[in-house]
Amino acid sequence: MKVAAIDQGTTGTKCFTLDGDGNFAAVAAFEHRQSYPQTGWVEHDAEELLAHLRQAIDAAGPVDAIGIANQGETVVAWDARTGKPIHNAIVWQDDRTKDVTAKLKAAGAEELTLKKAGLPLDPYFSASKLRWFIDHVPEAGALLKQGRLRLGTSDAFFMERLAGVFATDVTTASRTSLMALDTLRWDAELCALFGVPMDCLPEIRSTAGGFGAIGKRPLTASLVDQQAALFGHGCAAPGDAKITFGTGAFALAVAGAKRVDGSRFGISPTLAWKIGGAAAEFALEGGVYNAASAVNWARSLGLFRDFAEIEKFDAEPAITRDIAFVPALSGLACPHWDRNAAGLWIGMGLDTTAQDLMQSLLEGIALRAAEVIAAMGELVPLGSSISVDGGMAKNGYFLDFLASALGRTIVVPSSTDLTALGTARLAMRGLGYDELPPLPEHRTIAPGKLLDAAAKAHFAEAVNRAKAWKRV
Repeated sequence: MKVAAIDQGTTGTKCFTLDGDGNFAAVAAFEHRQSYPQTGWVEHDAEELLAHLRQAIDAAGPVDAIGIANQGETVVAWDARTGKPIHNAIVWQDDRTKDVTAKLKAAGAEELTLKKAGLPLDPYFSASKLRWFIDHVPEAGALLKQGRLRLGTSDAFFMERLAGVFATDVTTASRTSLMALDTLRWDAELCALFGVPMDCLPEIRSTAGGFGAIGKRPLTASLVDQQAALFGHGCAAPGDAKITFGTGAFALAVAGAKRVDGSRFGISPTLAWKIGGAAAEFALEGGVYNAASAVNWARSLGLFRDFAEIEKFDAEPAITRDIAFVPALSGLACPHWDRNAAGLWIGMGLDTTAQDLMQSLLEGIALRAAEVIAAMGELVPLGSSISVDGGMAKNGYFLDFLASALGRTIVVPSSTDLTALGTARLAMRGLGYDELPPLPEHRTIAPGKLLDAAAKAHFAEAVNRAKAWKRV
């Protein structure tokens, strides 16, 4: 048995194969263009993404099944007859609808979205972006009148074009603010709130199961990249948690068979996965908008050239020296949910160096992740270890500081491509296989000297100063 897994992410598309013996191999990778038409807007060319998916599938060669992980909240609008997008895809990072969500919040609508979808009102989630197409793309209105408008997350667009199936899965639907967590169906009240016609939305299916076929190869798994990574880490029991440090940092913890209300702590309940006809598994989710994107931004400013320069620092932690960085370059997500927050360095003096700034930047990302994990821990008892992956999991200083900030052992799998691995393993489950190949080996990092409460409180003060900075 051999399956292909495609990780269609924010900056590129990667393809891997996994066989029954556990051989996990990279076969293709493609980068796509990032478009920033206006401040706060982020778009992708949906046709370019689709072309990369086709190339990735071809590169995989003969396989028994295919699984695809998607960006989550990124959305596409297209013509049902021609299959052609009517606008660029609007990416999860995009905040063009923050005025819409702010007005809804001011009107008290967040009570409904929290109750039914489990999500706060924020442009991060898909619903307001889907409505944007109708309000701002003239072709959308014409297609809507003709019954030809398709609205969906990127996975639904890919599946219809590749497999002829207009569908999404429960994990992706749970990120839209349009699906009720209690029914796993599109909700009429939520759709009416955002003005999204329900008959334009795809069918909601299980995460692992049938999604048609691409050529003669069945598509047996489709889900959000973060949930795929959770499965790839081997998280299964309530309290098992992982953090993926990619463009942003996203933490998920398995919550079990029942939804957990995390609104008091700014944590979002979501779906972990649904395998075939089995009951759905729930999770808790919390995000930090800027992780590796903040590191790359600092590199573009010339604060460092080579990543080896920020692997080790001779000085004590920057936060203990009163230098803090708040990675709110795209606002603050969980548990603050403030799109008007701004990135902040504070505590600099004439003696502050570029090394100090980079040390504080890495620490700021870790401390924001620690805020998320602390909030999750108020809802579900978390284990003594947390598994991490993503590009920043290669940085020794970052991992050591993260362990100290969390007060937990960090588990680092030998493979850094856990999203694709989880997608491949779910594709096997979608084929009906319960006995999966072994997970990759891992190393552990025990916390050294724990970060004291005073340092965490000092960082929290910096976060408060970053809030509501933008006036628009």
